[in-house]
Parts: sequence; C-alpha cells; structure tokens
Amino acid sequence: MTSSRAARPLARASTRRLDAATGGGVITRTVLPGGLRIVTEAMPGVRSASVGVWVPVGSRDESPSLAGTSHFLEHLLFKGTATRSALDIASTMDAVGGEFNAFTEKEHTCFYATVLDRDLGLALDIVSDVVLNATITAQDIDVERGVVLEEIAMRDDDPGDLVHDEFAAALFGPAPLGRPVLGTEDSIRTLSRRQIAGYYKRRYTPDAMVVSVAGNVDHAEVVRLVRRAFDGRLDPALPSQEPRPAASGPQTAGVPAKDVAVVQDDTEQANLVVGCYGMSRHDPRRYALGVLSAALGGGMSSRLFQRVREERGLAYSVYSFSSGYADAGQFGVYAGCQPGKADEVLSLMVAEIDSVAAGTLTAAEIDRGKGQMRGGIVLGLEDASSRMTRIGKSEVAYGDIIGLDDVLARIDAVTPDDVAEAAADVLGRRRCLTVVGPFGEHDFDGAV
Repeated sequence: MTSSRAARPLARASTRRLDAATGGGVITRTVLPGGLRIVTEAMPGVRSASVGVWVPVGSRDESPSLAGTSHFLEHLLFKGTATRSALDIASTMDAVGGEFNAFTEKEHTCFYATVLDRDLGLALDIVSDVVLNATITAQDIDVERGVVLEEIAMRDDDPGDLVHDEFAAALFGPAPLGRPVLGTEDSIRTLSRRQIAGYYKRRYTPDAMVVSVAGNVDHAEVVRLVRRAFDGRLDPALPSQEPRPAASGPQTAGVPAKDVAVVQDDTEQANLVVGCYGMSRHDPRRYALGVLSAALGGGMSSRLFQRVREERGLAYSVYSFSSGYADAGQFGVYAGCQPGKADEVLSLMVAEIDSVAAGTLTAAEIDRGKGQMRGGIVLGLEDASSRMTRIGKSEVAYGDIIGLDDVLARIDAVTPDDVAEAAADVLGRRRCLTVVGPFGEHDFDGAV
C-alpha cells in the first residue's frame, strides 16, 4: 500500500536571479524543497571560492540557563562528526591550503571555508558535514569547556573588548541582547551535554539555514553540490517557499537599564563607551545614521578624531559605532585614554554628541561621511570571502539581497535633513556610560 506521504508530488526548487554583481557575474538564489536557501555570487576573475553555512541562531536566542550555548556549539562542531575526527577535518582542509573557521553573533552563526575553486566540492562537503552531523560527545564538551573559559578570561583581560560587552549589558539589561555572546563563567561551567545537544537538535534545522557561495563558481553546480551534501536532510515533498518579507519601519527605542556602569580594573588605560539605543536593521533611516556615525567618529577627519586626538592628543583610539538588530539597535562612541584624562575625554565626547544632536554637521562633513561609507563598503568586497559574507548575512537578516549599486544609491540619496533628523532622534535619547579602568563605582555618577 502506498503511503499518503509517498503519494504526494515532489516539490520543485525555485531559482531566481537577484542582481548583477560587480565584476561581470550575477547573484542568484535557489530555494530547495524544505526551505534551504542557496545564494551565490559569481566572480569570474578570481580562482577561489568561499562557502558559508548560516544558521539564524545566536546569543539572543538563549535562555539565561543556556547563556553562551550558541558560541559553545560553534567550538564543538569542529570536534568531529560521525565520519570525520577533528584531526581529519583540519588535515583535509590544510592539504588543499584552505581556511576553515566560524563565528557567532547575537542573531546568527556562520561556518565558512575558503579554498581554490577546484576544491569547492570538498569545502561544501566538510562545512555541511560539520554543521549537520556533529557528534557533540561528553568528552569533547569537557575539553572545549576549558577553551571557552580561557576565551572569556582573554576577553576580561582586554578592556577594549570588555567595555563593549558591558555597554550592551548596561543598555539592554537582562534582555538577551544585553548578554555576552561568550556567556559567563558560571553558565559555561554548568552547561550539560543534554542541554547543548538538545539546543543543537532544535535550532540547527536545514529549513532555516542559508548556504552562501562566492567566487569562481557556477550556480547550477553549487546547487547540485549542496543537494548532495544535504541529502536526506530535506523533505522533497515540501514546497520551496520564498523567504518571508522582512519587517520594516522604525522600532521603538527603550531606556538604558543603567545610566553608568564601572568595571574596576587596574589597567594602564581607561576605556569608555557613551551611547544609547540606535535603530533596528530594518529602519529605512539606517543609512542616514551610518553617514552620521562616519562624520562623528568614523575616520581621521571625523569630529571625534579631530577634537580628541589631533587637537588635544588625549587618546590614540576614538571612534563611533552603530549596530542594528531585528527589533532594536545601539549607537555609541568609544575612547581609550590615560585614567587621569578620562574626565576631559568624556566631556569632549558628550559635547560632540550634543553638538551633532543639535544639527551642526555641515554639508562638507556629511559628504565626507557618505564617501567614507561608500569606500568602506566597496573596498571591503575585493575577495570571495567578503562577498560570501555579504550575500549570506543579507539573506539571513533580510530574506533578500540588496544589490551593491542599490546600497550605494541609498547612501548617495541621504540628505543633510535626513542626517539632522536621525541625529536629533537617536542622539537625543537617554544615554548610558560604561567604563573599564582604575575607578570607583561612583566616580562617574551623573556624567551623562
């Protein structure tokens, strides 16, 4: 007797050309039955290929008891699969001169490899095997637990990194976006194999994944290789569906959980971040905010660099930054300086933020900010790995890929009024301050 499942007609994959890529190739997406998305960017002028498997899972998907699990998993998946040991994985990639690595962020994890174009099939096979078939043994967990704890200790010994994690905690509080990607010593020490393996089984499902490939590649060949690598993991009877449209429009900004957070540490340098809620990655004003950030603290001609470093020599590193998430964002300025100069540097940072919030950026500053954004984007896409990252991250975050020319056009379209509006909104929000250095808990009360 034929089962009802077997009697269902097999669904067909859907393929669509998305954009003409700089360099003579094209960007193409195929959605396989079951939902797995494949996006490629052809770069005929190179001899390399870069492969990424993107999982839409990051630290904000964790409950407090699972804090750090996404990053822990990133480590564990390299420890071996049902058919390959950790040494097999490493030696196979080394034998072809390939690079194999991964990274975890707040909202996604990516496993990637870059190889010669002739070794594309091998790279896809290994990356997919690691993502889909990790063994996650108790022994590997015990070994890698120590590695992750060392990584946390290394972060704690780097005040420039620590102050950014503390800023997120002060801004978002106990919400998932406020917790560090690495987790905490307590959470990593208590995670069990059952918790980690259960999280892996629930979250690492092919229907939500994206495979992105860029380089000297042919889209049809990539689809064939991905089908083979994911054989048996996709339901051929389920229809392939186009990604759901991304949310759009401004998101409501919150109030920082803390006004001031000080981590007392006997460092030779004070590390400071002043900032506030920013814009979500879906906010159409994000391009104006990017131009604002570039003009305020994005380069050697920026206001912060000129005022703090060039005119007064108070800091070596000073810059602004902006991060957008699905439903929130953060904006901040950072400086590292001698502890005795912290008050003066902080006063200058706050003064420049207030000035820009009042709409004082000139047309020339805005034009330089736009030019810096354009240059940073284009010059950062000169190799297959960066192209793979752009299309994969865009597909995961937006369910679509914005063409490079379209991105540049949106930057060009930003007006001084757009920047002034973004500045008044974002920089006018309630701020918080985080400091790492040789200070007391209340040394900066009321500073922002």
